[in-house]
Order: sequence, then C-alpha cells, then structure tokens
Amino acid sequence: MLRQLWIVLLIAVTGAAACTPPIVAPASSPADDTTLRATSAVLPPGFDVQGHRGARGLQPENTLPAFETALDLGVSTLELDLHLTADGEVVIWHDEALTRDKCGLSTMAAPPLPPDPDDRAVAGDALYLSRLTFADLQRYRCDRNPDPSRFPDQRATLTTLAGDNYQIVRLADLFAFVARYVGSDAKSAAQRANAAAVNFNIETKRKPDDPAAIGDDFDGVNPGRFEQEIARIVGAAGLTDRVIVQSFDHRSLWAMRTLLPDMPLAALTTGPAALPEFAERGATIWSPNYTTLSAAQLAEAHALGLAVIPWTVNDPADMQRLIALGVDGLITDRPDRLLE
Repeated sequence: MLRQLWIVLLIAVTGAAACTPPIVAPASSPADDTTLRATSAVLPPGFDVQGHRGARGLQPENTLPAFETALDLGVSTLELDLHLTADGEVVIWHDEALTRDKCGLSTMAAPPLPPDPDDRAVAGDALYLSRLTFADLQRYRCDRNPDPSRFPDQRATLTTLAGDNYQIVRLADLFAFVARYVGSDAKSAAQRANAAAVNFNIETKRKPDDPAAIGDDFDGVNPGRFEQEIARIVGAAGLTDRVIVQSFDHRSLWAMRTLLPDMPLAALTTGPAALPEFAERGATIWSPNYTTLSAAQLAEAHALGLAVIPWTVNDPADMQRLIALGVDGLITDRPDRLLE
C-alpha cells in the first residue's frame, strides 16, 4: 500500500501546482540523517503534515508522549486543543469534561480527591475542566484508548523524554517540552532541527451553545480571559511566528485578531463555509472536514488566498486523493503514514 502511495503522490506533484501554507518552513535534515521526512521528495514543497492531538493513532491524545512521537516522526505542525481551568490555566485537552473512556484518577493521587470519572454517580458538569483547578487535573491519568477499533495501534508506551507522563499539561509546558527536545542528545540532529522549526496549531475549544465549556467572561466580540491568556503565553514563549490559532467558533478567531494582528488564523468547518468572509476577516487557512471538500471549493479558497488543510485524514487512499487534489496540508492521527 505504501509503494502505491508513493507512486500516486509523485504523479500528484508533477501534475498539479501546490499552494504553500503561510508559515510552514520545514527544516532541512543534516546529511548524516536521511530518515526524517523520508517522503519529502514526493510530498509537494511546503506540504504541512499536522499531527492531530500529537499522534492520536499511536499514543493517547494531547499528551506529551503523543507530541514526542509526532516530533520523532518529523511533523511540520503539532495540532492541539485548549481549555481554561477554574484557576485560569490554559491546558491541552480536547473535551470540555473528563470522561472515563480517556481518564481516571491516578493511583498516586492523595486525598482529598477531585471527582472520579469512573464513578457513575458523579455528574458530568462536575468534571468540566472549567470547574477544576490545574492542581486537580494533576490527579488524573489520561492514558485510556476511547475507541480501540478506530485506533488499534494506540499504545500508552514510554517515550524517551516524556516517559510515562500521561497527565494533562499546560500550553506553556508543551512549549518548554519542545525546547527541551531541541536540546536533547537523545534525538538525532535532523529531529532536533525539525523540532526547532515546528509550528503549533492551537484550537480554542469555545462552543457558542455552551459557554460553560470555557467559562470565562467572553461576550462574543471582545477577547475573553481565555484569548488574553493564550496571547500572553505565546508572546512570552517568543513563538508568535510559529503559532496558528484555529477554532470552530469563529468569534474566538476574530477576538484573537485584535490581540495578535499578525497571528495566522484557521477557520475550522464541518459543513458549508463562508470562504469570502473568512478571507475578508483575516483568516489565512481554511480547515474543512475532508469528506466535504470538493475541487471547486478548493479552487475558490485558493483564489481567495486561503491555504486549505483538511481534518482528520487517516486512510492512505484519502491521503492520496487529497494530495492529488492540491490541498496544502493534512491534519492526521497517523503522521507516520505520510512521513515514514
């Protein structure tokens, strides 16, 4: 199957011009290490391989081992989700609440204990991240596979730097971890160089129909405490040139624009998309559900100056089709299928 993928991709590259994503600048690999970006000769120039929630198909999602695995593979972008805790910490997690299919109380947690996801008597809203402090979150271990049939290769296995750390971490912790990766002798020169240039596609998990999902003072127009804290953390890390902000709640994107006018913005969609509005309001990327993308929509987006990076593409045949169509990147749980 992989041999077929390489052949089709070569045809796609020679037969169609690709639009380069706005901030992706993959690092070149040193001559002594040719394993990283093994498919760079067959992917279009500047093609953005985004590791969805790190590498959800290989490691528990949005954890440091998942991000380390994605970096080891050579992704150009780490894709992740953000929430706000009760004490104002920006943390990396997808769901608005902890659930028993992904997380449980750590066996190392000492009392008093926060609500237990495995206790069916606990109300779901008690497990909202917006109602838990960051200290509370450190009592949980999120190493469970919610869908083994969908992610048969996901394993909670030790990684070189993150080890067995399956706690929920802060955005600032991930930035520090990547810096540690860049300086680690345990990684190859090519891996370190790639990590030094890797981008971060961070999703604000606001929901227009569920304000409690974030639970701050957002009025729908002006930046809330969530957006303000994200801007502060990105600025403090000196990563404004390597961060993309994405959201399904486009109000959050326009609010971020007022805080960081040069920040690339990605409009996520599940269905019909107002592409002219996205471009007019300052988005630079459109990320549709890959099953809804047509050649006409792709052409319209490119004509408006929008890069197109669909989500979430895991099947090699779909990867082949979309690359041949001319997309600018892919968000995938299985970056290994593009990079190994």
